[in-house]
Amino acid sequence: MISLTSPIKTRAHGWRAGPKLLALCVATMVLFSQNSLAFHAIVFVVVMGLYTLPGLTFLRFGTRRLRGLWPFVTVVLIWHFVTDDTIAGAVISLRLLSAVALANLVTLTTKLSDMTDVVRFLTTPLRRFGLQTLFLELGVALVVRFTPVLTHKGAQLSDAWRARSHKRPKWHVLVPFAVLVIDDAEYVADAIKARGGLER
Repeated sequence: MISLTSPIKTRAHGWRAGPKLLALCVATMVLFSQNSLAFHAIVFVVVMGLYTLPGLTFLRFGTRRLRGLWPFVTVVLIWHFVTDDTIAGAVISLRLLSAVALANLVTLTTKLSDMTDVVRFLTTPLRRFGLQTLFLELGVALVVRFTPVLTHKGAQLSDAWRARSHKRPKWHVLVPFAVLVIDDAEYVADAIKARGGLER
């Protein structure tokens, strides 16, 4: 559910990445420390309110990034309904939606280079011991950048399967998806090598 920076500019785009990531960590810890359904319902409404502040276009842009959560939310709600614990299921679902929505809100309003700078700053003590932190910085950047890309390609494979078969796509799309991932990995590796590799 990690998203790229939103083209729709907001005030939060001008805020520093460090405080935003710290606020996200604190908010996530608070979410997991509370088990009240009313609390999580209010938080979810507040989070949706934050998406609404920049305008309806930003709200639609942001909420589209949450669509991938609905299968998980559905499974959680059905399971807890069957086990006669619907309140817990609602709490878990709202907590999941709020946490991911907040994480998306941060990545939507923060440049990837700024988040990489935060990782570089946090790993500064490790470099004093001679550890190479560039790999960690690159790894974070690649995860943030390619998670939505691979999610989109997976959705395209599923759509292509549905267009050719009346059956739902299951394990059949795993092999072509793996080939796509490997192909992208090789392409990125060649691009990094062409730019001098990871040597500082």
